[in-house]
Amino acid sequence: MGREYPERPIVGAGALMIENGKLLLIKRGAKPGQGRWSIPGGIVELGERVQDAIVREVKEECGLDIEVEELVDVFDSITRDEKGRIQYQFVVVNFLAKIRGGILKNADDVLEARWVQLNEVEEYNLTNSFRAFFQKHHEKLKHLSSSR
Repeated sequence: MGREYPERPIVGAGALMIENGKLLLIKRGAKPGQGRWSIPGGIVELGERVQDAIVREVKEECGLDIEVEELVDVFDSITRDEKGRIQYQFVVVNFLAKIRGGILKNADDVLEARWVQLNEVEEYNLTNSFRAFFQKHHEKLKHLSSSR
Protein backbone atom coordinates (compact mmCIF):
# COMPACT_ATOMS: atom_id res chain seq x y z
CA MET A 1 0.00 0.00 0.00
CA GLY A 2 1.40 3.38 -1.03
CA ARG A 3 1.43 6.43 1.21
CA GLU A 4 -0.40 8.60 -1.29
CA TYR A 5 -4.15 7.85 -1.64
CA PRO A 6 -3.99 4.95 0.83
CA GLU A 7 -6.74 2.38 1.31
CA ARG A 8 -6.52 2.79 5.09
CA PRO A 9 -4.68 4.98 7.61
CA ILE A 10 -0.95 4.42 8.00
CA VAL A 11 0.70 4.35 11.44
CA GLY A 12 3.59 6.73 11.94
CA ALA A 13 5.85 7.35 14.93
CA GLY A 14 7.77 10.42 16.02
CA ALA A 15 10.49 11.18 18.56
CA LEU A 16 10.52 14.35 20.65
CA MET A 17 14.07 14.90 21.83
CA ILE A 18 14.61 17.88 24.10
CA GLU A 19 18.00 18.95 25.45
CA ASN A 20 18.99 22.26 27.06
CA GLY A 21 15.68 23.89 26.12
CA LYS A 22 16.03 22.84 22.47
CA LEU A 23 13.98 20.44 20.35
CA LEU A 24 15.54 18.42 17.55
CA LEU A 25 13.85 19.24 14.23
CA ILE A 26 14.44 17.78 10.80
CA LYS A 27 13.71 19.30 7.40
CA ARG A 28 11.86 16.64 5.42
CA GLY A 29 13.31 15.52 2.11
CA ALA A 30 10.29 13.50 0.95
CA LYS A 31 6.53 13.86 0.61
CA PRO A 32 4.35 14.60 2.43
CA GLY A 33 5.77 17.76 3.94
CA GLN A 34 8.85 17.87 1.71
CA GLY A 35 10.98 20.92 2.56
CA ARG A 36 9.15 21.56 5.83
CA TRP A 37 10.27 20.98 9.41
CA SER A 38 9.05 18.32 11.82
CA ILE A 39 10.47 15.86 14.32
CA PRO A 40 12.34 12.68 13.37
CA GLY A 41 10.14 9.67 12.74
CA GLY A 42 8.49 7.58 10.10
CA ILE A 43 6.26 4.67 9.24
CA VAL A 44 5.83 1.61 11.44
CA GLU A 45 6.68 -1.48 9.41
CA LEU A 46 4.63 -4.67 9.50
CA GLY A 47 5.58 -6.72 12.58
CA GLU A 48 7.41 -3.81 14.20
CA ARG A 49 6.52 -2.29 17.57
CA VAL A 50 5.89 1.48 17.52
CA GLN A 51 8.77 2.12 19.93
CA ASP A 52 11.12 0.03 17.77
CA ALA A 53 10.06 2.02 14.69
CA ILE A 54 11.01 5.27 16.41
CA VAL A 55 14.43 3.92 17.42
CA ARG A 56 15.06 2.67 13.87
CA GLU A 57 13.84 5.86 12.16
CA VAL A 58 15.89 8.20 14.37
CA LYS A 59 19.01 6.11 13.70
CA GLU A 60 18.32 6.12 9.94
CA GLU A 61 17.39 9.81 9.71
CA CYS A 62 19.74 11.38 12.25
CA GLY A 63 22.44 8.86 13.22
CA LEU A 64 21.36 8.93 16.87
CA ASP A 65 20.72 6.06 19.27
CA ILE A 66 17.74 6.79 21.49
CA GLU A 67 15.73 5.38 24.37
CA VAL A 68 11.96 5.83 24.19
CA GLU A 69 10.70 7.30 27.47
CA GLU A 70 7.00 8.19 27.46
CA LEU A 71 3.99 8.62 25.21
CA VAL A 72 3.13 12.27 24.57
CA ASP A 73 0.18 11.99 22.16
CA VAL A 74 -1.54 10.04 19.41
CA PHE A 75 -3.14 12.16 16.69
CA ASP A 76 -4.61 12.04 13.20
CA SER A 77 -2.97 13.70 10.21
CA ILE A 78 -5.32 13.82 7.23
CA THR A 79 -4.52 15.70 4.02
CA ARG A 80 -7.09 16.10 1.27
CA ASP A 81 -6.36 17.00 -2.34
CA GLU A 82 -8.11 19.77 -4.30
CA LYS A 83 -11.02 17.41 -5.09
CA GLY A 84 -11.53 16.55 -1.42
CA ARG A 85 -10.10 13.03 -1.70
CA ILE A 86 -7.85 11.78 1.07
CA GLN A 87 -4.32 12.08 -0.29
CA TYR A 88 -2.53 11.13 2.95
CA GLN A 89 -3.80 9.76 6.25
CA PHE A 90 -1.57 8.90 9.18
CA VAL A 91 -2.20 7.99 12.79
CA VAL A 92 0.89 9.44 14.47
CA VAL A 93 2.24 8.25 17.82
CA ASN A 94 4.72 10.71 19.34
CA PHE A 95 6.99 9.74 22.22
CA LEU A 96 9.49 11.63 24.31
CA ALA A 97 12.93 10.10 23.76
CA LYS A 98 16.40 10.47 25.24
CA ILE A 99 19.61 10.37 23.22
CA ARG A 100 21.95 7.56 24.29
CA GLY A 101 24.66 7.92 21.66
CA GLY A 102 25.56 8.47 18.04
CA ILE A 103 26.47 11.60 16.11
CA LEU A 104 23.82 13.94 14.68
CA LYS A 105 23.88 13.78 10.88
CA ASN A 106 21.16 13.92 8.28
CA ALA A 107 20.40 10.98 6.00
CA ASP A 108 19.16 10.95 2.39
CA ASP A 109 15.51 11.70 3.25
CA VAL A 110 16.43 14.50 5.68
CA LEU A 111 17.63 17.79 4.18
CA GLU A 112 18.81 19.20 7.51
CA ALA A 113 18.69 18.45 11.23
CA ARG A 114 19.08 21.11 13.92
CA TRP A 115 18.44 21.89 17.56
CA VAL A 116 15.88 24.70 17.92
CA GLN A 117 14.98 26.68 21.04
CA LEU A 118 11.42 25.78 22.06
CA ASN A 119 10.33 29.42 21.87
CA GLU A 120 11.59 29.60 18.24
CA VAL A 121 10.03 26.38 16.87
CA GLU A 122 6.92 28.09 15.47
CA GLU A 123 9.08 30.48 13.43
CA TYR A 124 10.04 27.53 11.21
CA ASN A 125 8.09 26.33 8.17
CA LEU A 126 6.60 23.36 10.03
CA THR A 127 4.45 20.61 8.57
CA ASN A 128 0.78 21.33 9.27
CA SER A 129 0.43 18.29 11.50
CA PHE A 130 3.52 19.09 13.57
CA ARG A 131 2.48 22.74 13.94
CA ALA A 132 -0.90 21.63 15.34
CA PHE A 133 0.80 19.11 17.62
CA PHE A 134 3.34 21.67 18.86
CA GLN A 135 0.68 24.29 19.58
CA LYS A 136 -1.34 21.74 21.54
CA HIS A 137 1.66 20.54 23.58
CA HIS A 138 3.89 23.63 23.81
CA GLU A 139 3.39 24.08 27.55
CA LYS A 140 3.97 20.38 28.26
CA LEU A 141 7.17 20.46 26.21
CA LYS A 142 8.39 23.53 28.10
CA HIS A 143 7.71 21.70 31.35
CA LEU A 144 9.52 18.57 30.14
CA SER A 145 12.44 20.75 29.05
CA SER A 146 12.80 22.34 32.47
CA SER A 147 12.83 18.92 34.15
CA ARG A 148 15.74 17.60 31.99
